[in-house]
Amino acid sequence: MLNRISFISANFVARQLNYHMTQGWRQGDKATNDYFRPLDTYAARFEEILRDVQTMGFAAIDIWLAHLHWSWATAEHIAVARDLLKRYNLVVPSLAGGFGRTRAEFVAACKLAQAMEVEILAGMTPLVEEDRAFVVDTLQQYGVKLALENHPEKTPEEMLAKIDDSGSGRIGTAVDTGWYGTQGYNAAEAIKKLDGHIFIVHLKDVLEPGGHHTCRYGQGCVPIETCVNALKEMGYRGYYGVEHEPEEYDPTEDCIANWKMLREWLAQ
Repeated sequence: MLNRISFISANFVARQLNYHMTQGWRQGDKATNDYFRPLDTYAARFEEILRDVQTMGFAAIDIWLAHLHWSWATAEHIAVARDLLKRYNLVVPSLAGGFGRTRAEFVAACKLAQAMEVEILAGMTPLVEEDRAFVVDTLQQYGVKLALENHPEKTPEEMLAKIDDSGSGRIGTAVDTGWYGTQGYNAAEAIKKLDGHIFIVHLKDVLEPGGHHTCRYGQGCVPIETCVNALKEMGYRGYYGVEHEPEEYDPTEDCIANWKMLREWLAQ
């Protein structure tokens, strides 16, 4: 299990703003998309991310869509990304983010996952509630799974109601422990109730309920080690994504510390 720890590249949401993200997530998302979209600079810029992630000690990276987005990724972008990932020997457990509001957008997201040979889309789309049969059929067509990430959901029961995939096995959840903390719900208890539906885990700590200020493991309100133990006890075999997205400082040192703690817990 020690090699099933990944770095979620959304940790760098504020990087293109020199860690001065004053207008929230959308500001960082736009700045990152704008920075990575041009093909002529894509290789050098994407390689910088991969090199930094590898240097931290990670062997896997969950690619946040702002670093390779279904709305602008061409065949050339994809070829560059795949070549660099192979060069840096980094596995990609999932693509992370939003997967569109229309059928065409969702198909584009699935096509990107297929082209990248990535099995899991970890994030959100309203289509899962508005057009479920289409979502399931499209996931099956492209050989991918949709792991719904909890944000507004206050309880695991709310997430289970959204999963409700009638046995297709294509829809599950990406547990974001930090968002359960934000909602004031014990993330370890949520994990237990979601047993059998967890495709991937975003392991995140936040300072306090009601807010979403991420922090180093052990400095916030989320019982991270207890979450890991719950996953181990239930026989979870997926990836543990280290997630920490500060708006005003580089998360590198915290992510290295998180990686070290997680390795220790998994080794016990």
